[in-house]
Amino acid sequence: MGGSLKTEAIVLRSIRYGEADRILHLYTPHHGRLGAIAKGVRRARSRFGARLEPYFHVRVVLHLGRGELHTVTGADTVSTHAGLRGGAASLDAAARSCDALARLFDSGEGHPEVFRLLANRLALLSSDPIHALPATGLAFRLKLLLAAGILPQLASCAGCGSPEDLRGFSAAAGGVVCGSCQAGAFPLSHEAYRFLVGAVGRPLARAPEASPMALRQVERAIAETAEHHAHVRLRPVLSGVSGV
Repeated sequence: MGGSLKTEAIVLRSIRYGEADRILHLYTPHHGRLGAIAKGVRRARSRFGARLEPYFHVRVVLHLGRGELHTVTGADTVSTHAGLRGGAASLDAAARSCDALARLFDSGEGHPEVFRLLANRLALLSSDPIHALPATGLAFRLKLLLAAGILPQLASCAGCGSPEDLRGFSAAAGGVVCGSCQAGAFPLSHEAYRFLVGAVGRPLARAPEASPMALRQVERAIAETAEHHAHVRLRPVLSGVSGV
């Protein structure tokens, strides 16, 4: 391939490699997921070692290799999202958000809107630990499903098209279902339904609230949609989802 690439990126993951190197998983606006090696980055005198930590928003210069792994030749920091380091909950939420994005968008295809969504998610987590609550994490995942083109149908029954009596969810059918079409679906409370609709329509910073039971139903709907339509299994935000 050869040549070089200058791009913004968010460091999804960093893995130690050899004595002083790191393998980086990057997400970029116009080239999707990229793998890169940062040589010597763990040495004390590395010129950009501290700029390539997980969840950093950076500008990088990559030397494009013939394989899937490129080489970092330059890096500047846009944002360290320093507030993430202040609490375990925020760090865990950042890790799960990056993991969900990496599973749903694992190609080299560019999605600038997905990059902006992740940058916004990390900035919110850094600014206030309240955004580490499960509701915002689930709202983020719904917006990922929307960007991936697999957002479930919410306005009317996915089985018959009726806008009334929406009381179940079926990933196989494609979304919410009414009482007449709920065979094979799991029950969806009105509160969970309101959350699904509200989370899609509101900015991430204003994700709606819901009870733990409703959020478990929401997470099950998201997980089953991702698995059925994208063949992706997402790490849970909440525990006990399978028991809904």
